[in-house]
Amino acid sequence: MSIGRIGAKQFYRTQARSPAGALSRAKDYDGPMTAPPTGRRIAFFGGSFDPPHLGHLAIARAARDAFQLDAVLFAPVGAQPLKPEGSSASFVDRLAMTRLAIEGQPHFEVSLADAPKSPDDRGAKPNYTPNYTIDTLDLLRSELKPNSTLYCLMGADAFFGLRRWHRAAEIPYAAALIVASRPVASGPGQSLDELTSALPPGLTLEPSSAGDRSESGIEVRAFFIVNPAGERAPFYVLPGLDVEISASDIREAIRKAGPLASSVEASKGAEPGSKPVQTMLPTAVAEYIRANGLYR
Repeated sequence: MSIGRIGAKQFYRTQARSPAGALSRAKDYDGPMTAPPTGRRIAFFGGSFDPPHLGHLAIARAARDAFQLDAVLFAPVGAQPLKPEGSSASFVDRLAMTRLAIEGQPHFEVSLADAPKSPDDRGAKPNYTPNYTIDTLDLLRSELKPNSTLYCLMGADAFFGLRRWHRAAEIPYAAALIVASRPVASGPGQSLDELTSALPPGLTLEPSSAGDRSESGIEVRAFFIVNPAGERAPFYVLPGLDVEISASDIREAIRKAGPLASSVEASKGAEPGSKPVQTMLPTAVAEYIRANGLYR
């Protein structure tokens, strides 16, 4: 049994880029991922990763350390239902960048669970029908061994848009949510009422007896999500992550600056007082963007 297998060989043949051997780094994902053995703790971390940046890595490290995760699955999404205009970079490029971003990071893995669906019958191109998180989580759950634990990791922006997701009220019961929240001064608050307001209709939030605690130096706030039937699902907030990095800001800064040749040039298109683009990206990702002329 594999986790999120797609017809990747056909996909890469139809989508491969030629500049700088762009897809050669991603070819290892042609085969299926092996389902984890009994008792593993897995976090699904889906997103556009357009591009993957240091903020994504900070969120994943915090979750990995706080929950003693065996694996964080970075899953670039094929077609984002809430972004009908699509991603700026192709799935192939985003997959390659994600692999480069997590290289050498313990317990971080790339997953094809949220990749474009299998090619059409003629094999001409991938099927870019929307990917829904609830379907992906159900697939992962079906392939996990007994006694494994599945979490769904997301940033604050994703959580505060949860009401708009497909079958949103079912998601916390498919996988326990871990929300990496920005500090209160930087965005939406973390009071019980404010967190509850982001939940899909019918769901409420109540404190957990575990309360606030520190795990491996990471602050964790524990709650339960409760549905109208009285079923409870664990819900966790990591409130201390001050990560102010936006993929859209990175893309815009690169577009304004032109080719990403150096941190000096990349910073020219940024607003005064903002961070140079290359200080927000893993070095290998910045080099991939430069070599392939992305986001110009």
